[in-house]
Amino acid sequence: MKPIQNLLSTPAGRRLLIAVLVLIGLTLAYKLLYPLMFESYVGKTNAPLTYDSSKRLTDAEFEALAADLSREARYRKAASIVSTDQEPFARQVKIEMLMGTDSVVRDSEPSHIKYFRDAGIRRYEGPDTCLTCHATIKIDHPDGTVATVGTLEDIVDSVHFKFQSDSGGFSTYGYDGRQVNSGPHKIPVGKIDRACGIPGSFTWTGWAALVEARPEHAPEGEVQLRSEGCGQCHIGGNYQPATEKMMPIGDVPNEAKEGIDCLICHSTRYDMNQRVVIRDANGLRWDQDRSMRAALTVGPIRSENCLRCHQHNMGGDVYLHNAAAQEIGYAHQRILHRGAKRGNPFSPHDDAHAAAGLQCTDCHRPSGHKIPRGRMGVDLVANDLPGQEVSCESCHSQAPHNNSEHKALLNGHIARLACETCHIEELQPTNVVLRDWVHPTWNAEEGIWEPTDVYLSGEPGKGFTFLWFNGNGTFLANALGNNPNKSDAYDPLMQQIARIDDPEIVAAVRAKAIELKERYPEIDVDRYVEMATNPLSQLSPELLEKRERMIQSNLRSAMNQGESRIYPFKRFNAMMYEDMSNQGPFGAMILPFDYKTYYETGDSRAAVVKAVQDPIVRRMYQEPFKLYMMDEFMAYFGVTDGWQTLYPVVDGKLVNVEPHWMRQMGTLMVNHGIQGSGRDCTDCHSPDGIMDFSKLGYTPERAAELEDVDIAEQLTSDEMSAQATPSD
Repeated sequence: MKPIQNLLSTPAGRRLLIAVLVLIGLTLAYKLLYPLMFESYVGKTNAPLTYDSSKRLTDAEFEALAADLSREARYRKAASIVSTDQEPFARQVKIEMLMGTDSVVRDSEPSHIKYFRDAGIRRYEGPDTCLTCHATIKIDHPDGTVATVGTLEDIVDSVHFKFQSDSGGFSTYGYDGRQVNSGPHKIPVGKIDRACGIPGSFTWTGWAALVEARPEHAPEGEVQLRSEGCGQCHIGGNYQPATEKMMPIGDVPNEAKEGIDCLICHSTRYDMNQRVVIRDANGLRWDQDRSMRAALTVGPIRSENCLRCHQHNMGGDVYLHNAAAQEIGYAHQRILHRGAKRGNPFSPHDDAHAAAGLQCTDCHRPSGHKIPRGRMGVDLVANDLPGQEVSCESCHSQAPHNNSEHKALLNGHIARLACETCHIEELQPTNVVLRDWVHPTWNAEEGIWEPTDVYLSGEPGKGFTFLWFNGNGTFLANALGNNPNKSDAYDPLMQQIARIDDPEIVAAVRAKAIELKERYPEIDVDRYVEMATNPLSQLSPELLEKRERMIQSNLRSAMNQGESRIYPFKRFNAMMYEDMSNQGPFGAMILPFDYKTYYETGDSRAAVVKAVQDPIVRRMYQEPFKLYMMDEFMAYFGVTDGWQTLYPVVDGKLVNVEPHWMRQMGTLMVNHGIQGSGRDCTDCHSPDGIMDFSKLGYTPERAAELEDVDIAEQLTSDEMSAQATPSD
């Protein structure tokens, strides 16, 4: 007591003691009260998590499992050595012989069997088990330096967990002309994917859902619960996304960290049938495989690990070689989405690099748990390592054509064409181009209502198009770049990605509109076709004029940056409900759907009402959210008068909410599905070629030359000679 009395005897001492007590009080409030206040504010739940697959084994059960896994691993190793070109019985005998050799045993037995055996671990309990040995990890940085970091903190701060960032590093520009988060007011954005049904931060309303399906093949009246939601493709296992990471202060609670699914990325024997939605006393969340079989088969990350989630985006759920889509759940099976988001699978069957045995991490080289997506991007997907390059040139150089007799001519194209332009000949035919969420279609086989895919195609000029690209993109996933002549004639935001004039596509849209009208008589077929194929027709003359002005004043400088090349881009647009109180020349605020209501009833308006009534969406329409992030978000969106907090549901009805197609198509990067052999010259350089050189900003005279293969070859040769000849 005497030291305290001495401290209180002077004014300075009293002030110091008060400061210490205030600091202690604030720390306790932050640790104890803030999480409770936050949960109450956003209406979300955190609670301890349990998993049925996490079971304790006896020593005997452990050894039996270890022997089983060891034999499986030795068999795979031996089978990979013994040639398949021989009599089956003789091959089997050789495999059995090799399986017992010291080298095969040493090289193939899963290493974690010994680690778990020696440590006495007989039950896998998530990150806690992993951190027993891996509390810290060493990270090799691209500059050659090595750092030691906390493993759990490294994961929690990665895009794969929080899937957003309030830092810089975005290659995306707002329609106000500012690079996203390059200024002092940084806001959390990331994983906004134009091809998703619940864009942006609306993972809040669509994290996990159990849908009552009534498939036609089931006994009459039988209901099957099906799993759906954003959480199936993210490593967090809680009842919500990492919402705390979107706030200016706060950390995700320990319960959420304990739900991280380490094994989906690190186990070679992860059972995707465990990845379904489950309900417990606290709500809905995603289950995971926490079995000892999965834990004992941890190994180096290979493409199969990444593709458990990423093939959903690339090849699609209906892609024949999507392994995860073959294991959709023992119970509450996951809903498979029929249209592919990008339609460019990474698979030995459709990609030359996968066929050659390259792994995802050969190009996307991690630094700890942070994985680069490359310096270039057109969307708002956050990037852990924005300065790290991921490109074809990293391996193939600027002169990759060394075996062709036309190598000089082909290498001369590199200055103007991206590798993907010639080496992605087509996307999957299930690639969805136009999707209508407003007018769902009944899927009798699945027993659910689902969004109507109005048009699908993997063909050039239909499913994807060619645009100049310098690595920058707009806030709504549109590639930025310009013809090297820097002409204003190249204007994709008013031309290529703002209208569809292909007669075949227009006819397909009309046919689908006529079909939909049978269920939705309010559809005006002519107007429906016009909105889908000419989305700018939805803008008033004033907004159209403002759009043109903003493109010229705000985006031209970003379009003219650096060197542009012609890239292929998947096209996508969707009809969804929009909050018209927050509309600008590039669209209005898209509203989410409640998945359960949508899939079960097909009442899309009711699904929006339900989702918008979610507590955290209500918070969006209040002043704190407006000041913290929504004003800034809408400025990037091209809405110049700030976020209007007019809540769009009154007495259970939508107010000032209308269905619209986005005012421009999304242009999503496609970098996989690479074919070894490129296109023929006449695929592009002919009057009916896949390139529209006029829309690419060339003068009529130059476009005519480029449509003649002989002239085009000579022009390329002349340009190469000019580049090789020193100027005066």
